[in-house]
Amino acid sequence: MSAYGVRVEKDHTVFCAGHFITYDGHECEPLHGHNYRAAAQLEGSLDENFYVFDFTRLKKRLKDIVDRLDHRMLLPDRSELIRVEAEGDHVVATYKDKRYVFPRSDVVLLPIPNTTAEMLARWIAGQLREALGETGLTGLTAIQVEVEESFGQRALYREDL
Repeated sequence: MSAYGVRVEKDHTVFCAGHFITYDGHECEPLHGHNYRAAAQLEGSLDENFYVFDFTRLKKRLKDIVDRLDHRMLLPDRSELIRVEAEGDHVVATYKDKRYVFPRSDVVLLPIPNTTAEMLARWIAGQLREALGETGLTGLTAIQVEVEESFGQRALYREDL
């Protein structure tokens, strides 16, 4: 059995963003940020041009997605522990006695339960799948996205198509 794939991880598929996560069921880390790097891999059969997917198109789609996260505060809107409310031109995030108020234009509300690297990778994969559309998925068998939050520390999400 043989398999083919393409992978992109470029200097321009990075995003700087703030976040905080909950963990251990009752803990909340301090507000902080990362210089994230995203990578995407597509697997599938070769097309009539003998490639799985055009690198240029994949790089552009991935960059368009991460650019929407760049220099933003990332907040989960499906958390059971962090309450997030948009109030006019600002967003309020609360966890127990902590209360953060951000300008609405600086926030990306993500449909995830926690802004972990794993959940960011899953969200980016979904956005990439959507950006490729049905015709772009022809011949593909899997999509994988990695999110590195610091050197040597990354999470990945893989989905069979």
